Amino acid sequence: MGALWHPFSDMGAIETKGEFTITRGEGVRVYDDAGRSYLDATGGLWFANVGHGRGELADAAAEQMRKVAHYSTFGDYTTDTTTALAERLAGIAPVPGSKVFLTSGGSDSVDTAAKIARRYWVERGEPSRTIVVGRQKAYHGMHYAGTALGGLPPNTAGYGVLVPDTAHVAWDDAEDLRATIEQLGPENVAAFFCEPVIGAGGVYPPPPDYLTAVRKVCTELDVLFVADEVVTGYGRIGGSWFASTRFGLEPDMVTSAKGLTSGYAPMGAVLCAPKVTEPFFQADAGVWFRHGYTYSGHAMCAAVALANLDLLERENLLEEAARLETSLAERLGPLAEHDAVAEVRSGTGALAAVQLHEAPQAATLASLLREEGVATRAVGAGGLQVSPAFVMTDDEVEELAGGFRRALDRLG
Repeated sequence: MGALWHPFSDMGAIETKGEFTITRGEGVRVYDDAGRSYLDATGGLWFANVGHGRGELADAAAEQMRKVAHYSTFGDYTTDTTTALAERLAGIAPVPGSKVFLTSGGSDSVDTAAKIARRYWVERGEPSRTIVVGRQKAYHGMHYAGTALGGLPPNTAGYGVLVPDTAHVAWDDAEDLRATIEQLGPENVAAFFCEPVIGAGGVYPPPPDYLTAVRKVCTELDVLFVADEVVTGYGRIGGSWFASTRFGLEPDMVTSAKGLTSGYAPMGAVLCAPKVTEPFFQADAGVWFRHGYTYSGHAMCAAVALANLDLLERENLLEEAARLETSLAERLGPLAEHDAVAEVRSGTGALAAVQLHEAPQAATLASLLREEGVATRAVGAGGLQVSPAFVMTDDEVEELAGGFRRALDRLG
C-alpha cells in the first residue's frame, strides 16, 4: 500500500486497483511508467495551456532560483520579478487600473476574493454586507469559502456548516439572482461569484445573454461581481486573455490561477478593479488588509508565469485556443448521436464535455478511454472533461474524437 493520499479519490478503490503513474509529458501527450502514450484530453487539471515539456519554462525557474527563489511580500517587501508580474497582469486585466493580489492557486484566490469583498464593505461603512452568493453546479475550489460557495452537494457533504453567510442561485437564471438578492436584502449581500463557463461542475457554457444579465443585476443592486476565471483565464476562453474581456463584463474582481503558469508552478492571482482597491490604497488611511500567504508572489513562480505569458503571446496561442473552440465542437459534436450520449457541450473556448445518459457510467468510460490512449476524467454528473493544451492540432482533435467513439462503442 502506498503512502500518497490522493485528492478527490476513493482510496479504498485505489488501494485495490493501483495508481496511474505519469512519468513525463510532451506537447499534448503524457506517458505512464510503462512508457505508453496518452492524449491528454484535460490539459492536466485544466491548466496545461502551453502543453507539456516546455523547456523555456524550466529554464526561467532555474534562472530565478539561482538569483533568489523567493522572499516575503508582506509589508513593503517584494522582488523585482514579482513586481514585474503584477505590472504585466495589470496590463492584461479586464478592467484598466486593476491591482494584483498574488496567491498560490485557485482556491487561495477565491478565498482571498471573498475576504476582500467583505472587508471592502466594512471600509465603505456597510459592515452588514457579509453574504456571498454562488450558483448551482459551480466549483470554486476547496478552501472554506470556496467549498461553501460551490454548488456541488457532494463536495460539501460531511463537513457541517462552513460559511454561514452563503446563498446559492440557479446556474442559468439571472432573475433568480435578482430575486435572491432582493429577498436577502442588497444591504446584506457582499458579492456574487460566477464562473463564465462552469468547469468542474460539468463544463456548462453560459446561456445566451446570461453573463450580461447577471452583471447588470449586480450593478443595479450594488453587489460586487466576481468572475471566477481559474479555468477560463489566460487564453482558455479563446481569442482573449479572459472571458470577462470576451463578454464585456468589467468585473470587480477576477480570480485566476491554472493557466497563469500553465501548471509549471503553483500560483494564482486576484485582479481587483479600482472600485474595490480604492479604500485600501488611500495614502495615510492606515487600512491594513491582514491577509496573505507565505508564497504570495513567489519569485520563482512569478518568473515561470512571465515566461508562460511570453510563450502564449509569441506562439499566438490565444488564437489557437479560438481555433480549438471550433475544432472541438465540429469533431466531438457528432458523438451526441451515440446512444449512450445525452449531449456534447462545447462552443465557448477550448472546453467541451461529453455528457452520458447514465451518470454512473462516466467513470467506466474514463477507464475505457485510457485503454484507447486518451487520458481524461469524469466531471459534474456524468460528463467527461475535454480541455486540451492550445497546441493540440486538428488532427489530434480527430484522434481524440476517435478514441471517444471506440470507448463509447465498448461501453455499450
